[in-house]
Amino acid sequence: MPPTHIRPINFPTARRLRAFSFDPSLSSRLETRVVNERVYPVHWEIDLTPGPVGNYLEVLDFDPASGLWYEPVDLNDPRLLAQDGLPPDASNPQFHQQMVYAVGMTTIRNFERALGRPAVWRTKRKSVAPLPGARKEPAEEEWIPVLRIYPHALREANAYYSPEKIALLFGYFPTGDMTAEGQYPGGMVFTCLSHDVIAHEMTHALLDGVHPRLTEWTQPDGPAFHEAFADIVALFQHFTFREVLQHQIARTRGDLETENLLGALAQEFGRATGTHGALRDALGSVNARTGKWERRIPDPARLASTTEPHLRGAILVAAVFDAFLTIYRTRIADLQRIASGGSGILPAGHLHPDLVARFADEAARSAQHVLTMCIRSIDYIPPVDITFGDFLRALITADQDVYPTDERGYRVAFIDSFRSHGIYPKGLRSLSEQSLVWDSVPEQEQQQDQLSQVIARLRNFLSSVSFITDRQRRWQKAYEERRELWTLLDGFLRTDETTSGGPGRFEQLTGLDFSYEDQAELKYRRLHVYTLSLVQRMDENGGTRNLAVLTLLQRRRHYAIGETHTRQNGVDVWGGCTMIFDLDHYCLRYAVSKNLRADSERLQQIVGMRAAGTSVQSSWDGEPFAMLHRGHGCRS
Repeated sequence: MPPTHIRPINFPTARRLRAFSFDPSLSSRLETRVVNERVYPVHWEIDLTPGPVGNYLEVLDFDPASGLWYEPVDLNDPRLLAQDGLPPDASNPQFHQQMVYAVGMTTIRNFERALGRPAVWRTKRKSVAPLPGARKEPAEEEWIPVLRIYPHALREANAYYSPEKIALLFGYFPTGDMTAEGQYPGGMVFTCLSHDVIAHEMTHALLDGVHPRLTEWTQPDGPAFHEAFADIVALFQHFTFREVLQHQIARTRGDLETENLLGALAQEFGRATGTHGALRDALGSVNARTGKWERRIPDPARLASTTEPHLRGAILVAAVFDAFLTIYRTRIADLQRIASGGSGILPAGHLHPDLVARFADEAARSAQHVLTMCIRSIDYIPPVDITFGDFLRALITADQDVYPTDERGYRVAFIDSFRSHGIYPKGLRSLSEQSLVWDSVPEQEQQQDQLSQVIARLRNFLSSVSFITDRQRRWQKAYEERRELWTLLDGFLRTDETTSGGPGRFEQLTGLDFSYEDQAELKYRRLHVYTLSLVQRMDENGGTRNLAVLTLLQRRRHYAIGETHTRQNGVDVWGGCTMIFDLDHYCLRYAVSKNLRADSERLQQIVGMRAAGTSVQSSWDGEPFAMLHRGHGCRS
């Protein structure tokens, strides 16, 4: 009897694509070849076209040095679908296209899971001159649907994210006459074939999409944070590679504090540029004199004497990785006791495969939670002028919001590790967990009429977009809502100023400054409602929480102490506030600000650096990452 009902055939949930776990050099070594080639389960895009070109990424493979367009790969070709894409091949440009897409989409998915919303890229802002006597409206913005990726954009040892082009540009270069391990003289190194370089540059783009003003670098922690955060994401994505994880745990007998692939970044690139090992290592480095790897001991005094962005960022990476190691050791302590008869000292010889698998499970869970903590924290950082101490406070606050109990002590591990590396937030009396959490907004402030109107608007906004899944429509709705909020908030602040004769309550809450007396400086008082994101997150009890993250920015003219206030003397300084609203309980949870009124130390530091021409970004006009990476051989 023929069937009476035919079930519809659903699309696959993932597209399986082969690529390198690290880079091509590890495939030429017998020990690591077996774990260096893997299949990435990439989110299935129905309308993916040759390039690949999808909803998030557009791979354009033009090689300016050769004047060639390489034929785009069609990942919907049945022959490729049947064999998990093209096989890893460093000489095939189409495989290069496949790999940047696979690693890029993997990184995007990690961000979306942690942040609880679709990823977006930096928008292009178009300034429009107002009519004479008219009030200046917010700049118009252009939606950017895809990040462009150029696998062969540069013939040099560099790769970078371009905020101007909203694109990733990867370079390639010959190794020269050196005979580094895994390479041969005259061979070619392609940065687009390094998982770590791809994930690092993709993280720059994703972070820039959340906080575009973090590229305004006015003190050493600014560029160092961007570099460190990108390294952190690339490193902890290693722990999602199950075969690699088990291989390295077996090799190190579960001791991840020793030299291993999981804590090293861009090994092929590092060896090709003469660093005697990986480009960077979270735990240690190769001693150039002895040729042996040595564990780096935390030094709390090192941060005060280190200003170069990559070296300074390496301190933050080490602090996060050391926190992970503490968490991992705690999680495997019972397994070690069981396997050692209670002594905690494992017997000599190879570990049992079952014990290796259990260690790998705990390492993967620990790493995923640490990665999620780090990504989630970017919703809790100030929108400008971030410091390492701000990042620690954001980490602790964001995690406490989701997991109030912290039964496994993850937050304590972070606090202890950051302390050992000399990373402290300013203005606190202690490093206790409760001291580090951002101050919650007092209950009496929640009742003020101005804040109530903002929350009511955001609740209505949540209702209007809850069931919209299209990224562009959600962004368009948020853009329209930001313009309405600008009108509302600008009216509040003007009313505050004219009726109270001083800073109003909403102004005090956000740290914005509308106290200018010189009407010629009025344009610097204009408020920017810079970003608005709706967030849905799961809490520790499995419930869904609805949040809104709103960032407000303002630019003002600031002057050195004792300096005449002329247009030529002052410098422009940005301040702002990240506001986290709980839309389920109708309240503002946190207002994380960089104050334009009270933080005189920060303002004078910026003025002094700009006046002396020593600002971190003073000569990096337009393409900060290109200059940052080029100056250090893509030590990205």
